[in-house]
Amino acid sequence: MADFSERSAYPNPNDFEVMRPEYTDLEDGTFEAAILIAPFKVSGVSSTQAGARRAALYEAEKTYRNYHPNYRVRSPYPDAFADQEGVEWQRVPAHQREQLGDYRFVDQDGEEDFADIENMLMWDVRPAE
Repeated sequence: MADFSERSAYPNPNDFEVMRPEYTDLEDGTFEAAILIAPFKVSGVSSTQAGARRAALYEAEKTYRNYHPNYRVRSPYPDAFADQEGVEWQRVPAHQREQLGDYRFVDQDGEEDFADIENMLMWDVRPAE
């Protein structure tokens, strides 16, 4: 009879934060960051290496939730912030996120638009310092 007390569980997302990613230049202007905690691997893609790392850490959050359904995935962004280009971002209420996206912003033409966290990470949106 197998001893199930020794089986491994998916690492906590915080465990991935301390690991150094391996970066790949995807030659389309984006980078991929892969973080390995054997046998688990997460990866993320963004326009910068730092953004790719953040995208990989967000993937670790989402994957952890697959193993632990009661886990609440942390947003890598505050509920409201201005990015480094002065664009104001506002978190969409939870009941509208599936329909609209995770964040609302006003584009360069003054039009309201929406983006999900994955796209924001791909674009390397960062709060201003």
